[in-house]
Amino acid sequence: MTETIKLPFYVKFTCILLILICIGGLSYIGSDVITPVLLAFLFTVLLLPLHSFFSVKLHFPTYLASFITVIIFVLCIAAILVFISYQVTDIANDFDIIKKNAISFFNNTQSFINEKFQISIWEQKKYIQKVTSDTVQNGSETIGTAIGSVSDVLLNSMLVVVFTFLFLLYKTHFILFLAKLFDKDDHAKLKDIITQIKISINNYILGLIFEMFVVSILTGLGLWIIGAKYFILLGLVTGILNMIPYIGIMIAGILTILSSLTGTPEVSMVVSILVVNIIVQLIDNNVLVPLIINSKVEINALVSIIGIIIGGAIAGISGMFLAIPLLAMLKIIFDRIESLEPWGYVMGNHMPKKFTWRIRKVKTEN
Repeated sequence: MTETIKLPFYVKFTCILLILICIGGLSYIGSDVITPVLLAFLFTVLLLPLHSFFSVKLHFPTYLASFITVIIFVLCIAAILVFISYQVTDIANDFDIIKKNAISFFNNTQSFINEKFQISIWEQKKYIQKVTSDTVQNGSETIGTAIGSVSDVLLNSMLVVVFTFLFLLYKTHFILFLAKLFDKDDHAKLKDIITQIKISINNYILGLIFEMFVVSILTGLGLWIIGAKYFILLGLVTGILNMIPYIGIMIAGILTILSSLTGTPEVSMVVSILVVNIIVQLIDNNVLVPLIINSKVEINALVSIIGIIIGGAIAGISGMFLAIPLLAMLKIIFDRIESLEPWGYVMGNHMPKKFTWRIRKVKTEN
């Protein structure tokens, strides 16, 4: 009979920290490979019901069911991109109007700053020329970086599609691998972890997609009410970018303001757009996120923010997107392993009303 070795707390804590450091370092070094794999894994979980429909209900061979599932997924993404590109073409045709209104808006802003803050137009132009000269000097590097980023996105997109197909094709193979990796006594717990991870990730992604559509509709409706042009495209872009934590809505707001210059250079339109974005974000943060997102993954706000920051530092925007589902997976695993339950608890969204220390007194004998 094997005996369990009990280590002191400081040894356990040191081992956990070393493991976290190793995982973080490996994730940072291999982010170019790990990120597409994790994205493909999330999309695989999302596509499992469709794959099961073709393979179980229609009795398609596994490779054919996987191929058709991936093709449908790619066509849905392509349809959205085609619609966006078609709308962007219309905006590009109004470039001269945007340029004219942008200059008028810029002049009005300079006059406002001059009147309110007593900063002369000459001083403002001098500062802008200094910033512009610094930007021009780094222009070639910026263009090269942009071209490299586009090529990386295309390559990663292809890898995600390929990995998704392979995950669907070999999903049974991977499950059997995990079954062989653990003892038979742990198979029930392993099955429960896999099932809960599938349910949690599926619900989270579906909730995220639903949130995207609601934000798109609310933003598009608000822009239509204030008379903004291309309100359908701008609403859809805002909903998509809103899936990127923190910076997504800022980018969407800038694009919306620039697009509004096709109609008028008035400051009132810019203010109206900002009001629409603020109202939609208040609804999103206080109604949609707690109701749709937080109910699917029981991760508290502190852990979520820390995870998003770490994910962004490791893998950029993709890392920020992956942070929440990965944290949800870790919490599911921690909650079902006795020695890791405290870590699962600290990641959770539990709000105890009161806690009282229960200290056992030890009697000393004289």
